[in-house]
Amino acid sequence: MEEHREERCWEDLLPDALGLIFRNLSLQEMLTVVPRVCKSWSRVVSGPYCWQEIDIQEWSQQQNKPDQLTRMVHTLVTRSGDSFRRISVSGLPNDSLFTFIANHARSLKTLELPRSEISDCIVEDVAQRLSNVTFLDVSSCTKIGARALEAFGKNCKSLVGLRRVMHPIDVAGKVCQHDEARAIACSMPKLRHLEIGYMLIATNAVVEIASRCRDLSFLDLRGCWGVDDKLLQDKYPGLKVLGPRVDDCYENSFLEECSDDSDDDSIYSWEEFMDDEDYFVAAGSDEDEEALWADGHALEGLEVRFYGGGFGEGAFAGIDWPESP
Repeated sequence: MEEHREERCWEDLLPDALGLIFRNLSLQEMLTVVPRVCKSWSRVVSGPYCWQEIDIQEWSQQQNKPDQLTRMVHTLVTRSGDSFRRISVSGLPNDSLFTFIANHARSLKTLELPRSEISDCIVEDVAQRLSNVTFLDVSSCTKIGARALEAFGKNCKSLVGLRRVMHPIDVAGKVCQHDEARAIACSMPKLRHLEIGYMLIATNAVVEIASRCRDLSFLDLRGCWGVDDKLLQDKYPGLKVLGPRVDDCYENSFLEECSDDSDDDSIYSWEEFMDDEDYFVAAGSDEDEEALWADGHALEGLEVRFYGGGFGEGAFAGIDWPESP
């Protein structure tokens, strides 16, 4: 007697199972390849299953068109159904886009917005909507200061990680940032991981942070030349301190990876996707999405990424930093 085996098609998989699989694909593949396979797969990538984590950090660094970045953020946040737990995007062009993210952040835990054009005023206005955030990256956000950090700290009660890394150009002309250090010390008592590279602070400001943030276990001070790291190590032996001295090098690998010399012979363009107004539709639409997209290299306006990625003392502090004074 032959054993009967029921064969199931890929499109019959549960949407959440497909979502878990699709998350292993790149952003371009999810937006340009998967929707063209079949209608059921297109509906999955148009819904919340693939967008619990919205990571467009690398893509956003290659954009010089604010309207394209705005459209992308609006599209992916809408598709998530307000259920995204992480968003990582570089260079928000204005306060209104930050407000849009905050208005849909009921499930948000990780907020990474380096080099964004956000202001103290808007952070004070919307920070209460970010109450679930546990990790925050506002590196090189030059238009915010102590007021914004205090607002984040007072409203994000569970904040355990902060990245506020600056570039020397960002702090040129400033005397000090002790007010920011004090805002961190007074409003973020649960911090365990803190990165404040190249901030203009002195030893006493860091001591205040370490004494008030009793759970602090990692402190990145690379480029904070006014800080006495030996004193910190003696006073807080359980605290892992990185810096302030750094051994930087200039890396060409990033530029080589983004070279125009590509073997990709795809007839479809990533730029076509970004310019296709018809594709940016509300999540959950049953319309047949037949736009032809595929891998391309949108390199116009490429920016060198100085900071990013995960934690780790093996990571470089930046690219071509100036030497220690």
